[in-house]
Amino acid sequence: MKTITAADLARESFLRGMRSADLARLATTARATEIPAGRRIIAESEPAERFWLIRAGTVALDLRVPEGGTVVVDTFGPGSVLGWSWLFRPYRWRFGATALTDVEAIEFDGRLVRTLCAVDPALGYELTRRFTELVVDRLQVAQLRLLENSRPVPAPQP
Repeated sequence: MKTITAADLARESFLRGMRSADLARLATTARATEIPAGRRIIAESEPAERFWLIRAGTVALDLRVPEGGTVVVDTFGPGSVLGWSWLFRPYRWRFGATALTDVEAIEFDGRLVRTLCAVDPALGYELTRRFTELVVDRLQVAQLRLLENSRPVPAPQP
């Protein structure tokens, strides 16, 4: 298994511009991983303890719907981040995700990253800022996708 270095992390768009010392600390929580096509990576409502930077492949982000089943709310590939629930209480996945193709990623241990953030508030702020931007983007995409898939309710007739 290839060791992940600060230099590897510096090349990832999500982490671009972070301090070298922060990247070195984050590298201690990271490992290279491969996820086969079709594997469920995360399941909605399960404990959230990791996140991934996608280097190759495609992932579908989904949400359970009241009628049963799931709706794909987004798909993304290289350069994307999978997982933000590890950072926010109650540390449970808000969405699910499945590998649509074979995926190569850098996987981070979210519990260890939270510990690093508690010890170094500047690192915690920087990661929280980056992940909050990600959350806002994902929720906007999810809202649009759900609106596309919903049926309008007819207006009441006078």
